[in-house]
Amino acid sequence: MIGKILVILLIGFLAFAYQAIKPPPPKICGFPGGPLITAPRIKLSDGRHLAYKEQGVPKDEAKYKIVFIHGFDCCRHDVVIASTLSHDVIESLGIYIVSFDRPGYGESDPHPQRTPKSLALDVEELADQLKLGSKFYVTGFSMGGQAVWGCLKYIPHRLAGAGLVAPVAGIWWPGFPANLTGKPYYDMPAPDLWTVRVAHYLPWLTYWWNTQKFFPSSSVAAHSPDIFSTQDKRLAPRFDASQEPYRAQIRQQGEFESIHRDMIIGIKTWEFDPMDLEDPFPNNEGSVHIWQGDEDGLVPVVLQRYVAERLPWVRYHELKGSGHMFPYVDGMGDKIMKTFLLGETFVL
Repeated sequence: MIGKILVILLIGFLAFAYQAIKPPPPKICGFPGGPLITAPRIKLSDGRHLAYKEQGVPKDEAKYKIVFIHGFDCCRHDVVIASTLSHDVIESLGIYIVSFDRPGYGESDPHPQRTPKSLALDVEELADQLKLGSKFYVTGFSMGGQAVWGCLKYIPHRLAGAGLVAPVAGIWWPGFPANLTGKPYYDMPAPDLWTVRVAHYLPWLTYWWNTQKFFPSSSVAAHSPDIFSTQDKRLAPRFDASQEPYRAQIRQQGEFESIHRDMIIGIKTWEFDPMDLEDPFPNNEGSVHIWQGDEDGLVPVVLQRYVAERLPWVRYHELKGSGHMFPYVDGMGDKIMKTFLLGETFVL
């Protein structure tokens, strides 16, 4: 009898544990019980949809056509390079920007099998369906900047240039020596250190870890002020104001399909090492740029410096006294675009 009771208790515990770690199904846009579709969308070759947003001059008149990839816990509306980009520069240079919700964010369908390669192919298909031409520019911020490496790996022949703004660097990229990644790894706030460990080593526990109440989880997802530099705290009101009108859209299909899956993909071991990439523009027909603040609390500057050292064809711009949110500094968008598109010297 005792044995049977123990078996029943064990089965009950396992059932409870399974339900606790199993993410709820996503609330897919346009389906019963799901959010409404409000944005223009394209249908990809595999049947998924990508929601997008266009701004700048009409694409048929544009000289520079840019696909922008948003960061963590953001969506198509959060185009940081455009937040301080003046109308005069947009018009005089002829800039067109299309941003899109990455899978699972906003109004783009989830993609449980998403990889850096699949996202790069999404970018290519978006450009083709919008008729951006044989070559286009790609830029990304933070986790979106990290995704640009996938574009440089898988669709370099389609790129006229690439810009990475405070891109997340993967601690587990093989090209980083252990003595370099050790300090940034252990210097993380404890909640983030454990979140990173879970997402990398036990990705199937990511949902439970970020929703349980026993231990603190990701301070990034919680927008904790402890992770931001002095400059970031000053710029936070601008970031908050830019997100406020559409904040509810970001995670509307479910936290797992948006921010949790983003963590898993960004932190896991990739199928390629960005530091093994070759110059996509050996004949100087384009350029690759990285902008990085030296006081960034989210992306350690020592890792970005090492990437720039390993890839001498990358044009590296380090911003003194700047944190992660430096694109919100007055005039920063104009400076980034003139450096990126015209080759002007970047001066902070």
